[in-house]
Amino acid sequence: MCDFHLQLKPGKFEHQRQLKVSKSPWGPDDEIGRLNLITTESKEKVLSSIDQTKTFDLTVNYFMGMPSWSAAGDPPYQIWMTHTPTGNVNDNLLNVSKESKELISYSGDAISMYTHCGTHIDTFNHFGYRGEIWNEFNEKEHLGSRHWNKCGPEKFPVIIARAVMLDIPDAKGVERLPESYGIGKADLQDAMDKQGVSIEEGDIVMIRTGQMTVWPDRDKYLTNSPGLNVEGAEFLAGLGAMIIGADNIALEQNPSPEPDNYFPVHTYLFSEVGIPIIELLWLEELAKEKIYEVGFVGRAMPLVGATGAPLQPIAFPLKR
Repeated sequence: MCDFHLQLKPGKFEHQRQLKVSKSPWGPDDEIGRLNLITTESKEKVLSSIDQTKTFDLTVNYFMGMPSWSAAGDPPYQIWMTHTPTGNVNDNLLNVSKESKELISYSGDAISMYTHCGTHIDTFNHFGYRGEIWNEFNEKEHLGSRHWNKCGPEKFPVIIARAVMLDIPDAKGVERLPESYGIGKADLQDAMDKQGVSIEEGDIVMIRTGQMTVWPDRDKYLTNSPGLNVEGAEFLAGLGAMIIGADNIALEQNPSPEPDNYFPVHTYLFSEVGIPIIELLWLEELAKEKIYEVGFVGRAMPLVGATGAPLQPIAFPLKR
């Protein structure tokens, strides 16, 4: 009988993919994986080292028609008015006087979207193996009528950490990586060497593929995206990366090179090593100024039980 579970050891980051769900080294109740590496001491270290006079917003704008993952039927970003000044006068839904309706110009709106639209963070219940997710939580016991009851973004702490951007196309002397290019260990190490940076335990790694140079062209941005491959994911996990993000639609190369696993990097990072993913990062300004190490501050929208949530990361250059 096959054993589809693994027990990770505290402080040991190297882990080759085995297609098995891991037990968390932080205990049977853990729902946040390597975000446990965020401590009071680690936050103090980052906040004391940043230059607060300059900030970089790593978020894309939300707008109608924006590129988003909708190939499997998930809803794109939509926004519509629920109240308009003229409509309030004509409909009088608030049941107020004519003078009040004409005095006050009231507007309201609502939005609808897939939780993986725009710059966002994925949670461990997004992908798993054989009906199980990180730390052996499973669909039979932990999936409700509306959402998972484990590993939602509401469990994530405020993310304060050192982040390292690896500009892969710049290291190769191109503007944008070729279609479906798989970023492996050698590509990552080459960028680190040329940029003079290293990955330390608890770091956020932000990978620039150059895909944002074609944003917001839907076809060019979404189709055959270059991205991280499993070898690259194993390498970064082994260095102690806490979160891995990228400027593309799904972090990993698309389409998958594996016929039986359409998201091999997602399943490995979530289910086996407890590393969350950030997608659609806006890294163009950092790349233009060649700023590779920053203090990163962000908070996932606390959508209880969701498989992902909007995130607005703010980056601060480190003091020189």
